Amino acid sequence: MKKVLKPLTIGKHTISYPIFQGGMGVGISWDELAGNVSKQGALGIISAVGTGYYKKMQFTDRIINSKPFEALNFYSKHALNEIFKNARKICGDRPLGANILYAINEYGRVVRDACEAGANIIVTGAGLPLNMPEFTKNFPDVALVPIVSSVRALRVICKKWGDRYKRLPDAIVVEGPLSGGHQGFKYEDCFKPEFQLEHLVPEIVEEAKAWGDIPTIAAGGIWDRNDIDNMLSLGASGVQMATRFLGTFECDAKAYQKLMLHVKQEDIVLVKSPVGYPARAVSTGVLSRLREGNAPRIKCISNCVSPCHRGEEAKKVGYCIADSLGKGHMGDLREGLYFSGANGYRIDKIISVKELIDELTQR
Repeated sequence: MKKVLKPLTIGKHTISYPIFQGGMGVGISWDELAGNVSKQGALGIISAVGTGYYKKMQFTDRIINSKPFEALNFYSKHALNEIFKNARKICGDRPLGANILYAINEYGRVVRDACEAGANIIVTGAGLPLNMPEFTKNFPDVALVPIVSSVRALRVICKKWGDRYKRLPDAIVVEGPLSGGHQGFKYEDCFKPEFQLEHLVPEIVEEAKAWGDIPTIAAGGIWDRNDIDNMLSLGASGVQMATRFLGTFECDAKAYQKLMLHVKQEDIVLVKSPVGYPARAVSTGVLSRLREGNAPRIKCISNCVSPCHRGEEAKKVGYCIADSLGKGHMGDLREGLYFSGANGYRIDKIISVKELIDELTQR
């Protein structure tokens, strides 16, 4: 008989089940998905990436060539406020998170926007957020959760935060290389045994204990209750799952409901990204156009991530990540980019968030 999943406290906030729904942008986890996950007792996490595309860009102040213009509009404060407002209509006052990539332009501004919009917990990956507390100092109740992929990364963050801000992370997410989207590893390291999640979790849990028993959330390839129980047995306090939620009716990017039912294991690949990290995606859409040699012309409009250097890295890898993810959210199966974890091919039917949470928690 399965053990009962215990509630998990992150900072001042308690979730009924120790399950984070991973933040997925552009427009995969917004109000409908995150609101319903929180409603069911897990932690719904709104992605702050590409909010300018929300509801066909109606909350975006400036649009050029059918795209949000500049980071101010790509990361639209007005849209983020609306997303949180609508998510709250679903989940009420239950804890609700925001995922904000460290590599984005205007990171500090977007963190403050999320706090003002009502985020209880902020999760940040795609780089070491050494100055994350700087932008939340006026919001002491907001819990801060960096994503790490090594003991060294956790140690550096804890030391810097302790020295500069006299605080530590309220929890950490340990992400292995089977996750969808951007990875915290070099391409070749994604396939090495020592970088797999089951090897990372125990050693990072021990390091977290040395800093005051910081809750550790395991992520990357978590699929079912057996995976959850396995991670908890390795010392994790909870898990983060993203790809499983692509197969729900409430997933905000509706194209995934059709796409994922036809994805085979070999269709999910690691690709180069303008962000500078390898990324895992479904080999369709703009990735197919690249193979055919007819990918869309690259012209930086949204200025989304600092490592891309105004489209220079996009030209090297052959696609604009802002444009491609935006088209994916809008349902463009020809030119969209569709992220998925390594287990995405296991989605064989579309179910409700309630059904999924019930399955995982066996209530």
